[in-house]
Amino acid sequence: MHPEGEVASARGAKKADTTYVMSTASTSSVEEIASSGAHMWLQVYMQSQRDATRDLVQRAEAAGVRALALTVDTPVLGTRTRQERAKFRLPADMPTPHLDEAGRKELSMVSTTRKPATWDDVAWLRSITKLPVLLKGILDDRDAQLAVEHGAAGILVSNHGARNLDTVPATIEALPAIAERVGQRVPVLVDGGIRRGTDALIALALGATAVGLGRPVLFGLAVAGEAGVGRVLDLIHHELEEAMALCGCASLADVSRALLNQ
Repeated sequence: MHPEGEVASARGAKKADTTYVMSTASTSSVEEIASSGAHMWLQVYMQSQRDATRDLVQRAEAAGVRALALTVDTPVLGTRTRQERAKFRLPADMPTPHLDEAGRKELSMVSTTRKPATWDDVAWLRSITKLPVLLKGILDDRDAQLAVEHGAAGILVSNHGARNLDTVPATIEALPAIAERVGQRVPVLVDGGIRRGTDALIALALGATAVGLGRPVLFGLAVAGEAGVGRVLDLIHHELEEAMALCGCASLADVSRALLNQ
C-alpha cells in the first residue's frame, strides 16, 4: 500500500489520537512501529515455535505496547480464490520480522493447516506477560463467556473480514448478544464494515466499547501515506460527533440502543 507501511499507519493514528493495532505479520519491526509514539497494541498469531511468540511479546512489552489481541479464528486459512488466481506470494525481499518460517509460509499459501489456538495457549500467553490479553475473532456469545472465564481482558468481535469463511455472520449481527452477555465485565470491541461515523454510532448503540478500522485505513495509506491515514481517522471521528449531535447525544454515555428504535 505504501513504502512506509505500518510505520506510516502508526504515525497517522498518533496524529488522530487513535490506538494502532500492529500485526504479527507486519513488514516493519515492533521497535520501528513503536518509534511513532502511537498508543499501540499487538495482534498475536501463535507461532509454531512458542519461543518465537515469547520473543515477540517480550519485545512488544519493552517497546511500550499496551495490550495483546490473540487471533483465535484462524485454525486454518480459508480458500481465497482471488488470491489464488493472482498467484499471490510475498516477495522474497519483503521482510516479516516477527514470523517464524512456518508463519511466513502460511502468508504466501492459499490454504494450509495451522496449529489452532486453544485455551491452554491463552493461559500460556497470559502467563508470560503483564499486558492484558484480548481475544480477537469471537462471533458467538457462548465463546465470549468462555473467554472471560479463561481470563480474557476483552473481546474483539471479528470475522476476519470474511476472508476465511465467507458465510459467517456480519459482526454487527453477532455484537448484541456478545455485548449483552459479557459487556458489563470486559470491553467489547467490533471491527468489519465500519466505514462511516454512523457505522461507529450504531456499533456503540448495540453495546460496543469501541470499533476497529481496517480497510479504510489502508485506503488512506495507499492514497497519501501517514497524512491519508490521519485524514481517514479524522473523517470518521468528525462523522461520529456529527451523528451523535444529530441524535441528541452530548456524550458517549448518552448512546444507547434506544437510538435504533429497538
